[in-house]
Amino acid sequence: MAVNQSLTTSDIAVFRKATSGTRLDQVKTPASNRGFVLGVSAVAGHTRRIFHNHHATTHVFPENSIYIRDLAEAYKADLSTPFDFLLFEISQASLIKFADEAELTGVTSISAATASKDIVLANLARALIPALERPEEASALFVDQMTTAIGTYLVQRYGGRRNATPIRVRTLSRAHEDLAKSILLEKIEGDISIAEVAEACNLSRGYFIRAFRETTGMTPYQWLLSERIDRARGMLRTSNASLAEVAITCGFADQSHFTRVFSTVVGATPGAWRRSS
Repeated sequence: MAVNQSLTTSDIAVFRKATSGTRLDQVKTPASNRGFVLGVSAVAGHTRRIFHNHHATTHVFPENSIYIRDLAEAYKADLSTPFDFLLFEISQASLIKFADEAELTGVTSISAATASKDIVLANLARALIPALERPEEASALFVDQMTTAIGTYLVQRYGGRRNATPIRVRTLSRAHEDLAKSILLEKIEGDISIAEVAEACNLSRGYFIRAFRETTGMTPYQWLLSERIDRARGMLRTSNASLAEVAITCGFADQSHFTRVFSTVVGATPGAWRRSS
């Protein structure tokens, strides 16, 4: 593998696997009770020949195309070209949990798909690439938020209940908003799961994310990141703390991580911003 990365979350295992060679490889996996796997192709042109009981089919994957496979079925395929896939393995128990939280009780599986374009899933999946590349800097809150969004979308789009009434999302009460923000700020580095905050508010994960966004205009991770940047600005403006000290105080992994995030959000490095302010 040219790329072999992974992240572990409570409900979805996340991987990125890529090859660079063109030699023929065969994938063969026995049936198991591990649930389902979603693959998102990050590049165009991958070709695979999939063997079924009495025939075989050939598929070319465009960029941002997906496949969904039930791991309870044995699988055999020839891979004849390089690939770059983001992979998400989800157990049936976790799938049912996502369905219940989305008020789609009764969904126990998701429909199979091969080489189908799905821009929504592709964008959700791609958002996790930086976390896979630098897991030591990955915010648990962000990863949990994104995998919750992926799980919810999967049951809504591929769970066979497309005509279900959408959940009506309201804003958080002032008490729940204050509680959620307080809990998030206690974990300024983002080392907390969406489930923990949602449970404190007596809400499901998916509902909490949507209600928080409806209330604040931001997802929980975006709000916490904004607070971290604001805290960093305050320290840069009013103290002589080193950039490394500011980084750790504001919940970043190290000075390099702080500089990358601050520059992306603010448009200037912390040092340049401090001098100009």
